[in-house]
Amino acid sequence: MRSMTKLALITGANRGIGRSAALHLARDGVDVIATYRSHADEAESLVREIEALGRRATAVPLDVARPHEFTLDTSPFGRDTIDFLVNNAGFSRDGLVADVREEDVDALFAVHFKGPLLLTQALLPRIADGGAIVNLSTGLARFTTPQRAVYGSIKGALEVLTRYMAAELGPRGITANVIAPGPVMTDFSDGFIRDTPEVQAHLAELTALGRVATADDIGAAIANLLRPGNGWITGQRIEVSGGIHL
Repeated sequence: MRSMTKLALITGANRGIGRSAALHLARDGVDVIATYRSHADEAESLVREIEALGRRATAVPLDVARPHEFTLDTSPFGRDTIDFLVNNAGFSRDGLVADVREEDVDALFAVHFKGPLLLTQALLPRIADGGAIVNLSTGLARFTTPQRAVYGSIKGALEVLTRYMAAELGPRGITANVIAPGPVMTDFSDGFIRDTPEVQAHLAELTALGRVATADDIGAAIANLLRPGNGWITGQRIEVSGGIHL
C-alpha cells in the first residue's frame, strides 16, 4: 500500500528561511501550505516553483499575531490533516533594556510567542499522529548582541515552550524541536546583514565555518530534521549557526 504524501504548513513562507524550507521539503516529496502576511506575489511565485518540482502547494494569508482568524483548508490535498507545522514567521525590532518601547515588546511577543502557541493549539486536532512541529528560534537565545534583548528573550521563552510541547504531544508520537539560526543573509531586519559587507566580514570572523549563512543553510536543516529517521529527536534545540561564538 502506497504511503500518503506528507503535508507541511510553513508560516512566513513567501521569503527567506520559510521559502527555502518549503522548496527543500518539496524536493523531498512533501506538499506545502505556505502562509504569508504580505507580499502575496512572492507566495504565489513559491507555489509555482513547488508545482514545477512536481508537488502540490497553496498560499494562504495569515497574520501570526491573529491566529484565531486563520482557517486551515487541506481540501486541495485530499486530506484532513497536516504532518508538519513549521512556526517560522517573524520579524525583529531593536531596543536596549534601557529604552525598549512597550509597543515593541507587545508586537514581538504576539508574533514570536503567543502566535506560535495559539496557532499550534488551534491546529493540534489537525496535526496527524506521528507528525512534527519545528519552531524557529535564534542564536540570540544563547549569546547576546546589542539591541536584541527582547527579541532574544522571547525566543528563549519559545524554546522552553517547545520542550513542553514535546512532553505533552509525545503520547501522540508528535515531535517538537527548535531550529535556532545564527546570522543569516535574508530580508530580516530590512536586509541589514545581507546588505552590509562589513557586518558580514565581522560575523564571519566570529564563526567557526568562516562565513555568514544564507537562507538555504537553514531551510535545508529544517527539511533534514523532518526527514524519515529523525523521529526519535524531540524537545531539542538545534543551533544552525556555523559555530558562531563558540
